[in-house]
Amino acid sequence: MSGPLRSLSGLMDFNCAARWGSFKLAARELHKTPAAVSLQIRQLEAALGFVLFIRHPRQVTLTEKGQELAVSVAKFLGDLQGKVAALQGHDEEKVLRISTTHSFAIKWLVPRIVDFTRQFPDIDIRIDSNDKLVDLDDASIDVAIRFGLADPLDPALVFAERMVAVYSPGLLAPGQAALSLADLRRFPLIYGDTTETWIQLLHENRVLDGDYHFARSYSNAAVRAQAALAGQGISIVSYTAAYQDLLNGTLKMIACRSAPCIYGYRLLVNRRKLGMPKIERFRLWIAAEMQQMRRALDGVEVQSVA
Repeated sequence: MSGPLRSLSGLMDFNCAARWGSFKLAARELHKTPAAVSLQIRQLEAALGFVLFIRHPRQVTLTEKGQELAVSVAKFLGDLQGKVAALQGHDEEKVLRISTTHSFAIKWLVPRIVDFTRQFPDIDIRIDSNDKLVDLDDASIDVAIRFGLADPLDPALVFAERMVAVYSPGLLAPGQAALSLADLRRFPLIYGDTTETWIQLLHENRVLDGDYHFARSYSNAAVRAQAALAGQGISIVSYTAAYQDLLNGTLKMIACRSAPCIYGYRLLVNRRKLGMPKIERFRLWIAAEMQQMRRALDGVEVQSVA
């Protein structure tokens, strides 16, 4: 027999288990035992008068009614959390919570976000740098900037990446203004997981034939940029990872055609935050910054073939 809901605890446990599809993983997030979560949900099912989950040996799946309720509960708890934050004095429009990867935060976002805060000093920026995927339905996240396959037709795509060759000015001989493609044979070439990207860049510039020394492998683009800064050789990195160092003059770029890349950055928005002024301000700001970065790269490439 169904009865009235007397506590939010069951709904909170249900919301967590619905997201994870597991009582065990929900228990880990809630700092409870799986048995406690299971009992709480059975009590909720008894109060509701219908079953929420189909129990399997290693996981649980939502019933049709459970799926409908999960959508409503997630929205309700998100709205509730936002309202509580507002009542505690944290005006929702004055806090922008950004989730992104470690590399993008360190090499691009953090050095440039001062410009955004200068334009909008009332917005408190909170950056969570984490390479794990986040739940965009979580009220603690407003926007996420993620690296993945780039679809030119995807409206969330803000920058289609390119790969460039960069080096420290310390590699220049006295009186030498810049290194050229011909200098690639003189220095160690730092690469990622494979040398394929270097091969693509050499092919794009019709200098594939030659004796090249592929020296060190660093899987992370930000680490490869740091290796170039340290003067270890000429490194192939994503343009985004090198951009701020290029602006500062601590890195220089070989003036040539960049190598294609199938990846790019997407700006993803918590669907419950769509249309909020702080979101639109950030969206317009990052779009303008990315467009400026694209123009800078295009200018170097045009100059290299002129």
